[in-house]
Amino acid sequence: MSNTKTSHPMSRRNDVHQSDIAAVRQLVIDTGFFRPDEIEIAVELVEERLTKGVASGYHFEFLDDSDGKLAGYACFGPIACTIGSFDLYWIAVHPSHQGHGLGRELMTTTESRVRALNGRRIYIETSSQPKYESTRRFYVASGYSIDATIRDFYAPGDDKLIYVRAL
Repeated sequence: MSNTKTSHPMSRRNDVHQSDIAAVRQLVIDTGFFRPDEIEIAVELVEERLTKGVASGYHFEFLDDSDGKLAGYACFGPIACTIGSFDLYWIAVHPSHQGHGLGRELMTTTESRVRALNGRRIYIETSSQPKYESTRRFYVASGYSIDATIRDFYAPGDDKLIYVRAL
């Protein structure tokens, strides 16, 4: 698979490999956005999928570059006790691949898969901190809007912003 906006050919997959544990860890570290506890959660979701398979409720989309290195990924799943609501838990692109349409490609593929799973809405949570401004712009450009703000959720002065998109 090749994306016209992408400077290097990418291959897409949704099967999870043992090697994704280390690859996801390194990718989220390399973004420079996440604390150590957040990085561990990203890794735990991969491990949970490897251990429990589909029953884990976690679904993945991976983009690997021509060298087989993880360029970006998304993790999503149904929200318990809802009908057709899904969370987008993670979407991240390695800094060396940002700005080439990979995030948009991951989002589009994730939305298609959610539709195929009878999903009707996708929710995304993020921080109100300034360093997440580009992330928030990406969500808005992808058709998401803020549905809720929970003040001081993560820390004093750090609100949780909940974005949503109806499919």
